[in-house]
Amino acid sequence: MYTIEIDQNQKRERTQLVLKKVTTLSPIPRLLSEVLELLRDMNTSPQQLGRAIAKDQGMVVKILTIANSPFYGLSKRVSSIEYAIMILGFNEIRNIVTALSLMESTKNKSDQYMNQKELWTHSYVTATIAKKIADDLGVLQSGDAFIGGLLHDLGISVIHRYMHSDFVSVCEAVKTGMSYNEAENMYLGMDHQNIGSTLLKYWNIPEQFCEIVKYHHTPNHSSNTKIVSSIIHFADYMTQKMELGSFSWDTGMELDPEAASILQFRDPDEINKFIESHHGLVQAQLETLKHLI
Repeated sequence: MYTIEIDQNQKRERTQLVLKKVTTLSPIPRLLSEVLELLRDMNTSPQQLGRAIAKDQGMVVKILTIANSPFYGLSKRVSSIEYAIMILGFNEIRNIVTALSLMESTKNKSDQYMNQKELWTHSYVTATIAKKIADDLGVLQSGDAFIGGLLHDLGISVIHRYMHSDFVSVCEAVKTGMSYNEAENMYLGMDHQNIGSTLLKYWNIPEQFCEIVKYHHTPNHSSNTKIVSSIIHFADYMTQKMELGSFSWDTGMELDPEAASILQFRDPDEINKFIESHHGLVQAQLETLKHLI
């Protein structure tokens, strides 16, 4: 037992070293740095911020698509980045640009072990469901729920890109009946929740997002983000119940009873009715993905 613990500690330390190197090899993307710098200046106008974001037309398309998505529920179509900034506000734009930039910077080419389109689809749908749940339940931090949903599985992408041989080993172990979390801990000394959270800390991303990513499978363990972490967990669960996409990492996922209690669901029937009531909206949301992938 003691030898196993030492071996796991060594694997954890090795993984942490890789993550520190990632922050050196892949620093915060230039666009994100520029946007954050502008937002630190109280005199920055929507036009100035819009010009900075417009340097990356791919980012513009994604922000406009998000702003016009069914779950954002804006009454008027958003057709320019400047209007999106005025409607959503600087804080929301900062969070969206942050999440999209970090997802892009950790993305790898698809292979037989990871389909990037499936990961992006899962992350985006989870994010939009999470925001809708937060809005429906009257949770003020609905923007945090959206960003947390986008980033919740960042660790999977990080393992695939920067620890690829371990990623392959994890996937092969899962084929023998092991769970992804068990396999991740066996080969990396950490699971993808901790890996994503650790990298976000190294990147100096606000603490609430680090905690949401770390506890999206066990929200009751969270200290400061129990409600939003529970929302992300529930949204993650909903994607599986609705059989949206073919993202294998969450196959067989079960809803944490404590998360359901935190969100004040009384029984399984109430949970099932809530999920069914959102099915049409989620299907409509999937139509927006063709502009984002």
